[in-house]
Amino acid sequence: MKLISHVGPYEIRQASERDLDGARSVMLDTFYHEFGYGYRPEWHADVIDPGTAYLAPPRHALFVAAKGDEVVGTTGVRATAPSSPPHPAWLVERYGGDRTAQLFRVYIRPDHRRCGLARALVRAATAFVADEPSYDKLYLHTDTRVPGAEEFWRSLAVEVHDDRDGNPLTFQTVHFEIPLNR
Repeated sequence: MKLISHVGPYEIRQASERDLDGARSVMLDTFYHEFGYGYRPEWHADVIDPGTAYLAPPRHALFVAAKGDEVVGTTGVRATAPSSPPHPAWLVERYGGDRTAQLFRVYIRPDHRRCGLARALVRAATAFVADEPSYDKLYLHTDTRVPGAEEFWRSLAVEVHDDRDGNPLTFQTVHFEIPLNR
C-alpha cells in the first residue's frame, strides 16, 4: 500500500492485494446497480482478476479510496488502447501502442460521492502516468448518460471526440485526453 493523500476521513492510495476484494465489489456493484447491465466478460475481465490487470504489470496501477478498511472508490490505469468497434478506428490508431495509458473504472459508491474522491483518485492516476516516462498520453472515454460524468470529465480533461448518436438506448460516449503537464 502506498498512501498518496487524505480527503477528509478517506485515504487515497495505490492498491495492494488487501484492497482487491473491496475494489472488485465497488466495480461490480457499479455495473449492476448504476449502469444496469451487469458484468460483461468482453468488457470487464480486469474486474474479475484485478491483481493480474493492475498490480502485476509494472506500468499499470489501481488506486482506491478507502474509509478505514472499506474500499469506496476505484480508478485504474492500464496500457490498453480503446477497441474498434465500438470506438472509431482512428482513435485506436491515435491511442494504440504502448505509449498511451488509459484510465479505467473511476467509480465511487453512492454514499461516498460529492466528497472529492473521484477527483483525488484521478489526480493520483494522472501523477502515476506523468511519472512514467514511457507514457506520452492519458486517454479515457465516458458514457454521458451517467449523471455528472460529462461535467466531471470536462473539468479535468480535453475532449478528443464526441461519439454520441442521440439514441438514449445506446452508449453516448465522449472521448477525452488528460494533459500530463510534465
